[in-house]
Amino acid sequence: MASIGGLVEAQSSPVYEVYGIRYATLKDFSVAGLVAGADKSRKMDIAMYIWLIKGGGHNVLFDCGFYREQFIRQWHPADYQKPSDALKNAGLKPEDITDVIISHIHWDHADGFDLFPNAKIWIQREELEYYAGEAWQGGKRRTAADPDDLLGLVKLNTQGKVNLVHGDAQEILPGIAAYTGGKHTWQSQFISVNTAAGKVVLASDNIYMYENIEKHVPIAATLDAESNVRAQDRAKQIASNPKFVIPGHDPAVMKNFPEVGPGVVKIQ
Repeated sequence: MASIGGLVEAQSSPVYEVYGIRYATLKDFSVAGLVAGADKSRKMDIAMYIWLIKGGGHNVLFDCGFYREQFIRQWHPADYQKPSDALKNAGLKPEDITDVIISHIHWDHADGFDLFPNAKIWIQREELEYYAGEAWQGGKRRTAADPDDLLGLVKLNTQGKVNLVHGDAQEILPGIAAYTGGKHTWQSQFISVNTAAGKVVLASDNIYMYENIEKHVPIAATLDAESNVRAQDRAKQIASNPKFVIPGHDPAVMKNFPEVGPGVVKIQ
């Protein structure tokens, strides 16, 4: 597997534009499944996003959504668009995507990896190695890793299209860095992106909702609650502005930033 190594260093880098693209909604989702300690009777409609990063000659997706039929049947998403179609609302075609950074192996973040034929895939080495190997030995916690997605990623690796990120504080592309520590899965990651307005942190499921940040409580689905809270604190330190810590599923993202296309907001 190709790999990437260098620690993040201060240097000149491209200035990127970051967009949130909402491609589906899961209705009446239990807030207690998102925010540790929340009232189990609370329900809300949560947003499903992919994140587009443009600049430096790259069109990068952070997470790639889902499209396989078994997930459509199981979760009954509302307002659903295939992620590759939703991308068109931001003015790009699937073939335009140069890189896909996968935050973690879960179906709603990794399943669309093969919708973008020209993209290199970036994933934490320990995440892929664990879920392609040890996770399937008796009694291990697989946390919703899908076998077909794993097999597809391994196949792409044999074609030289998978790049492994080696741990914490690693620069994936100039101005885009990956961080670990949230332990939503074995080695989930979040990223920071240099923009004209400052450094944006895309948290994915390491921070589900703004409520996690506001109440300083871990996500409900984590292998290590203390690690998750530390990751939230770190995300706030990395971001140039508190408003630039972007949670993974909060529909309020669509209200907090200007809409620039159908279901598309610009993080600025």
